[in-house]
Amino acid sequence: MAFIDKVLQKPSYGWSHENGDLIIPTTSELYAEAFSRINVFATRKNWISGISWLMAVCLIPFAVMAFVYFFSVPLLVIGLLYGMIIMSTHGTIWFHRYSTHKAYTFSHPIWRFITQNLVIKTFPEEIYVVSHHVHHAKSDQPGDPYNAKGGLMYCMLSDVNHQSIAKDLTEEEYGKVAGFLKHTGVWMNSYKTYLKWGSVASPYYTIGLWAVNWAFWYMAFFMIGGHALACALFTGAMFWFVLVRAFNYTGHGKGEIKHVEGVDFDRRNLSVNQFRPGLFSGEWHNNHHLYPSSARAGFLPFQLDFAWIYIFSLYKLGAVSSYRDSKEDFLKKYVTQNQE
Repeated sequence: MAFIDKVLQKPSYGWSHENGDLIIPTTSELYAEAFSRINVFATRKNWISGISWLMAVCLIPFAVMAFVYFFSVPLLVIGLLYGMIIMSTHGTIWFHRYSTHKAYTFSHPIWRFITQNLVIKTFPEEIYVVSHHVHHAKSDQPGDPYNAKGGLMYCMLSDVNHQSIAKDLTEEEYGKVAGFLKHTGVWMNSYKTYLKWGSVASPYYTIGLWAVNWAFWYMAFFMIGGHALACALFTGAMFWFVLVRAFNYTGHGKGEIKHVEGVDFDRRNLSVNQFRPGLFSGEWHNNHHLYPSSARAGFLPFQLDFAWIYIFSLYKLGAVSSYRDSKEDFLKKYVTQNQE
């Protein structure tokens, strides 16, 4: 079995049938798997899956306060903009282009730490990064942790059902998985501690950073606009945190071939360039699959890329020391060539 096939914890219903076709579980099977994966009383190794949902649950009181005690149309708009643009763009900048694909490097760890905590923290890097490497290796195939062919709920529940690392890795295999996160600054478990906790990230670091991040941002927002603004922005973070789980379902054509001529050039998978994620967060997904290690994904004139603007601005300020930009290669291969 190839290493990439061993990285993630296999769900109880499996990835594929004996003939190689994707297993599409029922909704009840998906929920049963989810609740078994967050049950920390069954095994402490479920802690990282459990904390992913715990973060979402802990955001609910802010939403209740925002709608019951502080609701106003301006605050609603501010909260939505924070979730749809600020949180979304940060996800592209930090989790996607840096943490997973190393598309750019920071000149000093302080800039990495600032970028990591630029918004309200929602989920551990490990949940995103390791599984995203598998996603690129097995896009739209059995084993892809958020395979759009599995349906909407297959993707919505993937953070707990399909994105945790395997709990029975050898020391050599664990070293390779830990290597996916080494550059992020996340405090990592030794192999001995991994056998205890079932994760790369230290639970003490993860929970501690979460607490400090939330305390800082609530205080900052409170000083600007009181409890009303703080609750509105934490609510915006909650909506992004929940709805982002649907991205790979829509971003891969809902499991169908929906490529648009002259827009989606990578036909090796089902990924498509969507306007809302593209314009709001620089997530031109088909472009990204073509050039996953590029710090820029908005290659065509209409493809605004806020994430790239942030990265390039930090480069000009000296906070980013290097980056990879595949726009020139893209234009040469897919635009200029087609015009000749």
